[in-house]
Amino acid sequence: MTKIRTRYAPSPTGKMHVGNLRSALYEFLIAKHEGGTFMLRIEDTDQERYVEGAVDIIYRTLEKTGMVHDEGPDKDGGVGPYVQSERMKTGIYMKYARELIEKKEAYYCFCDKERLDSLKTEVVEGKEITMYDKHCLSLSKEEIEENLKSGKPYVIRQNNPKEGTTTFHDELYGDITVDNAELDDMILIKSDGYPTYNFANVVDDHTMNITHVVRGNEYLSSSPKYTRLYEAFGWEVPVYVHLPLITDENHKKLAKRSGHASFEDLLEQGFLAEAVVNYIALLGWSPEDNREIFTLKELIDEFDYHRISKSPAVFDIVKLKWMNGEYLKAMKEEQFFELALPYLQETIKKPLDLKKIAAMVKTRIEIFPDIKDQIDFFEELPEYDTAMYTHKKMKTNEASSLEVLEEVLPLLEEQEDYSNDALYQMLLGLVEKKECKNGYVMWPVRTAVSGKQMTPAGATEIMEILGKEETLKRIKRGIELLKNAVN
Repeated sequence: MTKIRTRYAPSPTGKMHVGNLRSALYEFLIAKHEGGTFMLRIEDTDQERYVEGAVDIIYRTLEKTGMVHDEGPDKDGGVGPYVQSERMKTGIYMKYARELIEKKEAYYCFCDKERLDSLKTEVVEGKEITMYDKHCLSLSKEEIEENLKSGKPYVIRQNNPKEGTTTFHDELYGDITVDNAELDDMILIKSDGYPTYNFANVVDDHTMNITHVVRGNEYLSSSPKYTRLYEAFGWEVPVYVHLPLITDENHKKLAKRSGHASFEDLLEQGFLAEAVVNYIALLGWSPEDNREIFTLKELIDEFDYHRISKSPAVFDIVKLKWMNGEYLKAMKEEQFFELALPYLQETIKKPLDLKKIAAMVKTRIEIFPDIKDQIDFFEELPEYDTAMYTHKKMKTNEASSLEVLEEVLPLLEEQEDYSNDALYQMLLGLVEKKECKNGYVMWPVRTAVSGKQMTPAGATEIMEILGKEETLKRIKRGIELLKNAVN
């Protein structure tokens, strides 16, 4: 059996879109699941869309996601060059285009823009397109030679039949048959001598021994033309795997302008690369059980591309946040602290114990930027409404809370040991003396020292970090606010 060879062939046009990342991931998993080869090829023939620095983004993304390529521009496997602009310099595309012309499967087209603009449009699969009318196919050999000799601009077009049908097979969609009348004579070589994406793809995939071609299902409509090229050359057609569309929550195609459409956007928003990879693997594929959390190694072991769905996959940012939170919870304390540190330092300027604060928020956040809202009260007590002191379950109100704080204040003033355990025992003593539930005392104290409804830790843990001076200051502020409210 032939060893599986897949390729990730991005165009260096900017940030890595989620859809492109999923294609790369599935190609990687298909190859690695079978012990095959995963190749990186840079498709830079569209010079107008080339973005400076985009190749670096591609390498960085593969490194951060753990998708190590076996061959590529930096790892020669014997079928290079692995950059299309470099391959072009070898004359490979023109050579194969001319071979097709010899076989009458392609032809020179000298039509100018004015003539092309005058062509009729047709509706194919609900889209309005201009179908070329094969005008230049009828040129004589002499006319073609004269045009070439005089330097007349030309393109090379595929010569598709207008009669009959073309059938190709996709692993997910099965056999698909289209009428040849729907196939336009697509351009193979552009007027600048560069190959089109469609032609270069076919030539490169064959000459680089690619066995499985994985791409978005928007390419299904082009696949008959690709298949005809393979057959025209007498080459084996690779295994096609066309992936379902990724949509946003409104079931519209996930647009590049969406705030979370690219891998870089997601990292900047505080997501972990491992969580993003895990989530994207599940956008269109599902394991045999209902499991959702996978390491990359586990994905390699489990991945069966026959379980990819044909239905569109919804990119749900809420679900991704949940998954990211699960990764944070499972992370070792030291690693979490290291990654959380920039967010902690951005919010807290006072000399407080950031390691203890990090430990508090670890299980309470989903992405790192959530840290700010969880801990900002440590830096400065916010303005707050005394209505927060009223809690039905704790049986507290403003008046009872004022009473508790006035009793707690002298105890805290006398207290020398401000460790969590010592503070807790001290407050527990007051609870026993008052013969009340813990919350009756703890709720007012926590509200006074945090000024927040929700906090990442209890009253005594917060006071331990704040220290004696700041704790007393906040308790006194709570008493002052409650006196004004009650009176």
